[in-house]
Amino acid sequence: MGLYLLDYGAGNVQSLANSLSKLGHSFEWISSPADFRKATSLIFPGVGAFETAVENLTKKGLLEPLREYLQSGKPYFGICIGMQVLFQSSAESPNFYGLGIVPTTIDRFDDSDKTVPHIGWNSADLVQTPDVGPAFYYFVHSYCAKYSPTDRPEAASWTYTTTQYGGEIFISSVRKGNVFGTQFHPEKSGAAGLALIDNWLRTPEAERSAGISKSVSLPLPTVSLKSRDNLSKRIIACMDVRSDDDGNLIVTKGDQYDVREKVSSGSSMQVKTGGAVRNLGKPVTLASKYYAAGADEICLLNITSFRHSPLQDQPMLAVVRAAAKYVFVPLTIGGGIKDTVDPDGTKRSALEVASEYFRAGADKVSIGSDAVYAAEKLLASGQNHGDGTSSIATIAHAYGRQAVVVSIDPRRVYVDAITYNGPHKDELVHGSPESILESDRGKSWWYACTVSGGRETRSISVCQLARAVEVLGAGEILVNSIDRDGTGLGFDPDLLRLVKGSVKVPVVASSGAGKKEHFSEVFEQTGVEAALAAGIFHRGEVDIGEVKEHLTHNNIKVRTYVA
Repeated sequence: MGLYLLDYGAGNVQSLANSLSKLGHSFEWISSPADFRKATSLIFPGVGAFETAVENLTKKGLLEPLREYLQSGKPYFGICIGMQVLFQSSAESPNFYGLGIVPTTIDRFDDSDKTVPHIGWNSADLVQTPDVGPAFYYFVHSYCAKYSPTDRPEAASWTYTTTQYGGEIFISSVRKGNVFGTQFHPEKSGAAGLALIDNWLRTPEAERSAGISKSVSLPLPTVSLKSRDNLSKRIIACMDVRSDDDGNLIVTKGDQYDVREKVSSGSSMQVKTGGAVRNLGKPVTLASKYYAAGADEICLLNITSFRHSPLQDQPMLAVVRAAAKYVFVPLTIGGGIKDTVDPDGTKRSALEVASEYFRAGADKVSIGSDAVYAAEKLLASGQNHGDGTSSIATIAHAYGRQAVVVSIDPRRVYVDAITYNGPHKDELVHGSPESILESDRGKSWWYACTVSGGRETRSISVCQLARAVEVLGAGEILVNSIDRDGTGLGFDPDLLRLVKGSVKVPVVASSGAGKKEHFSEVFEQTGVEAALAAGIFHRGEVDIGEVKEHLTHNNIKVRTYVA
């Protein structure tokens, strides 16, 4: 008898398990319908599509035992999909029905005034206890329960907290009797989220069954309030991971994608073939450091994954598992997310690869070159929808599009604007006399996408790629810049504005950050939802706390509370 966790077979449940271990709570896994009778408390976590969750629960014979458990009056805590299955149905999967315990439906956000999915740190404002101040938690979802006491009075009685995103207010947590559920992810919400989980578990079960819990007594994270919702801008710490020449996994950083040290040759500095791989530290150590410093997300990119079968790359999987034990904010893993063949001839799908990373502790996966090939296939077909077989589509179908990041690596192609009559003419950017780079002044260019870590340039443009991967199911786009990488000259606003104007999913800026002012500039000039940096953090040139203090000073909303 005791605490049990329900794993329906998809999503990152390891994050919650790690949170419980850190907090000192023991637990068991639900492995059969009979285990529901043993549980005195149950937590159902997970990120995933509504259809996948209901279908898997049904196939495993767990859906009706779950319903019976909820009706028994024993404490239940549902997280994300664990909350959504309590509702009647979801617009994400019209042919599947939820448990119907909360008498309303789950609908898609309106993307006319904002990006969808809703990704990032936002406030959860208490409705049932309005005298308690709001807390900020991590959200990642495209579908929600709209809050409307007039139109949906039955659901209003379940509403514990609400959250505003753009012009919409939705139910961010429910609470009634023995049932508690959150749309946000407390296991990925740093100290505030861990405190919420710990508070729920340390409240006597009799009180939890009656819907009574203690208040959380700790400083709440804050954001500066500038607009109608409290979604904050995210600062992401990224680590490029690869093996050094001795086979040890290290964090490195390239200059325009070259990760080997420059060594002296005569009177000049040039790169020699035998230059050592630049070593900036150990992945898990740095991930833990950046989490403690206030990073809103951590990104680990396996930049030599093309050399190995990802499912046989045990050192990288071990890094993910270890980092997930110390990092309680979202963890994105990239590299090798594609259909592969093991050395023994065994075929592995991109979904299998992604699933292994999710099971190890990742919250999102980043797809690179394979996304370019999928976009090219879509464009060649002349269709406005994919065939459902791409790595983007298969992973999004199983886990939801919010779990899929597409990382693009464009480079500039310079042309004569007067005489140029080639492709992508409508995407030409014209360098102004005030351009940061003198070489850009008076020049014109378009952005071509690349594959294989920037080594091969394709004919597809950055706008074509962005629009195509959104259609295929990408939930977020990470925009790198080969031209700005390692220069310290700032992000490329022209590139970012092009991508931002082409899609309705969140956009993450990357490449070129050299000082804290570059972060405020990119948010103010382009409207991106997040900014990622690597080298300046690894080398200690700028601290994450300094960046956030600067952004707050410039009235840009950020999560400022750090454990």
